[in-house]
Amino acid sequence: MNNFEYQNPTKILFGKDQIENISKEIPNKAKVLLLYGGGSIKKNGIYEQVTKALKGFEVVEFGGIPANPEYAVLMDALKIIKEQKITFLLAVGGGSVIDGTKFLSSAALYKGDTPWDILTENIRTTSGMPFGTVLTLPATGSEMNSGAVITREETKEKLAMGGPGLFPQFSVLDPTVIQSIPKRQLANGITDAFTHVLEQYMTYPINALLQDRISESILQTLIEVAPKVMKDPKDYKAAADFMWSCTMALNGLIQKGVPTDWAVHAIGHELTALYGIDHARTLAVIAPSHYRYNFEAKKEKLAQYAERVWNITEGSVDEKAKQAIVRTEMFFNGLGIDTKLSDYTRDYMGTAQEISRRFTVRGWNTLGEHKNLSPSDVEKIVTMAY
Repeated sequence: MNNFEYQNPTKILFGKDQIENISKEIPNKAKVLLLYGGGSIKKNGIYEQVTKALKGFEVVEFGGIPANPEYAVLMDALKIIKEQKITFLLAVGGGSVIDGTKFLSSAALYKGDTPWDILTENIRTTSGMPFGTVLTLPATGSEMNSGAVITREETKEKLAMGGPGLFPQFSVLDPTVIQSIPKRQLANGITDAFTHVLEQYMTYPINALLQDRISESILQTLIEVAPKVMKDPKDYKAAADFMWSCTMALNGLIQKGVPTDWAVHAIGHELTALYGIDHARTLAVIAPSHYRYNFEAKKEKLAQYAERVWNITEGSVDEKAKQAIVRTEMFFNGLGIDTKLSDYTRDYMGTAQEISRRFTVRGWNTLGEHKNLSPSDVEKIVTMAY
């Protein structure tokens, strides 16, 4: 196991009726900017619960943060933060709203002229405006980590940011919120969380027994509860396991002391930027091809995954590893997730070359757990995913 440091300051309020407790977590005299997405929270009762809990606070609202939080929209919110002298941010939504709020947390205190530089120049945020979250869509784990991904339609870019100043002060996780989530988004959430674990697990053995087994338990839990959640989102037990699995998948715990990959995410972000494909679905498109292309480097861990998660115990290491990739793809397909780029766009020809070009321009020459994947390798992986 590698050396590591781990600190996660986010307070979790988990369970039914926890939204009413957010007033206890926000400073008494805070001026709050309430941030949300397309307005679904006004249809499912969450908005009413939040505004009731915020009585006694001065609250300004900003809605309309889109899936894949758009830089131009967030700049409008940043203007409000500065004009209204906001002191606390409250994100009510899924990963997109929370990621957008993290950008605003950073940008509100940024001293430079162009906040987009935070992303293009990889500026770590050590201190941001305080914020909390009310999670409405389990998927990204953004409610308990310090990372975010922001999209800029103008340049068709989707870039990551982060830093120790971007942990939420608190996050409310009420499993009952998934009752109103469309099945497509539930499938996306399951796929997103599943792939988050794979990115931190599917590398090579390093004798970190506990991290491996926690990762495997999250994967097993997602596999077990996925059909229950898809069939009946009102099943509280399944919803609770689903929501907590999504949070645990990316709160930093399982990546400590082990090598991680993240190439699938780096490539997937480009597919979203270019074609607007749902983030989780881009991961399902790239992951199988990525594992097949890097089979020799990953086969030991793939075989372990086959045995422990899919109960594939017969055959050689190579045979079990190959079956693991097949079963993973079948799992995504069983959720209604297509796993080829051509399933999402007819204009896929040239995509591999464009992504390779972008990575070359950015100097992204060392992807993967071994830091040996070049833009040329990325081009081959994307081509395999056509």
